[in-house]
Amino acid sequence: MTTLLPVENVQDYPRPPRLERVAQPLRVVFAGVPVAETDPGVAWRVLETHHAPTYYLPPEAVLQAALVPSARETWCEWKGRAAYFDLVLNGRRARNAAWSYPAPTARFAPIRDHLAFYATSVDAAYVGDIRVVPQPGDFYGGWVTPNLAGRIKGAAGTLHW
Repeated sequence: MTTLLPVENVQDYPRPPRLERVAQPLRVVFAGVPVAETDPGVAWRVLETHHAPTYYLPPEAVLQAALVPSARETWCEWKGRAAYFDLVLNGRRARNAAWSYPAPTARFAPIRDHLAFYATSVDAAYVGDIRVVPQPGDFYGGWVTPNLAGRIKGAAGTLHW
């Protein structure tokens, strides 16, 4: 059965971003192994103007043995300090493939220690049974699904807007 997602225009997403529950199950595959799987309704997504949604999976849904802390840190004006993780499994390593917010701002407290994954760093990521496409560019970690309309930041010519 194919997951049907409502059409969403990324220009209609808010700024500052909004946090909302994900109705569909999520799955991430790396080195041929499902390294993260959620039930419907337990993950979160962040919606921000001109961005594909970023999905945050609860830590108990992630194969923790495949995560190795990285030295990389970044700062988000909305969520705070992000800590990164390499994925290491079956002889493969994807550097800085996942990130989390160990002490997010109050507004994003529900995603404390949840993990987001770059779709470019894994074999596949799914929203329901829809295989996602990575958000364009090498900075953003959004997951693009066929229901998204509008111009998504990260594509050529979007660097400074």
